[in-house]
Amino acid sequence: MIGILGGMGTQAGLDFCNKLAILNRGKIDQEYPLFLLFNKSNIPGRPESIGSHTKNLSKKSSSKKSKEKYDRVLKSLLKGCKLLEKNKCKFIVIPCNTAHYWFNDLQKKIKIPIINMPKEVFNFTKKKCKKKSKIGLLATEGTLKTGVYKKFFEKDFQLIEPSQSLQSSSVNRAIKYVKMGNVKSAARAIKPAINSLLKMKCKKIILGCTELPIAIFAFKSFKNIKSSKVFLDPNLILAHSAMVKHNK
Repeated sequence: MIGILGGMGTQAGLDFCNKLAILNRGKIDQEYPLFLLFNKSNIPGRPESIGSHTKNLSKKSSSKKSKEKYDRVLKSLLKGCKLLEKNKCKFIVIPCNTAHYWFNDLQKKIKIPIINMPKEVFNFTKKKCKKKSKIGLLATEGTLKTGVYKKFFEKDFQLIEPSQSLQSSSVNRAIKYVKMGNVKSAARAIKPAINSLLKMKCKKIILGCTELPIAIFAFKSFKNIKSSKVFLDPNLILAHSAMVKHNK
């Protein structure tokens, strides 16, 4: 059974489950994959818990505050993974890119494997793109800041991020709209960031926040998502990797 730690956000977790089911569509109920979704929506905000610094605090106090926020998220993620582990899941997937900042510390405390989403996206990209290709990355500021994609991609590809102004006005806004359930506004908001990366000759664009595929593909068929020549959807790639591991 596949363990899914969701709730980051809720729409993203459900999007992953939907893609998992569609990729492995059965003729009867019993042919669909077994999975357990824990929609743990009370996990503290991930981007807000990364390297927070306050101007009025000393460096020592700021560092302590940052560690407290980091540990608070880790503790909550760990509770979710422990529940899935206790319920006999074979392995765990986390449909949230930013949460993979906690991946190493989390895996040390869990006996069953956790599939690393950014690593799976990198392995998929290696099969599709030439070395040193320009790859765009749209993600939360937390994901960009912690380099959860950069550490896999930097040796083989040129990872391109949008400008800070587009990050604020386009990417962050689109993510916020999806979390609010306003998908049409999200689709409009993300377009300037996409166009900017395409102008910079990016061969592929990683939708490195699991809200973004919802913004871009919500009103398109699943066939369009699978056949996209530009976008790399980490949720879709993770769903495929999960079934490969599940069937071993």
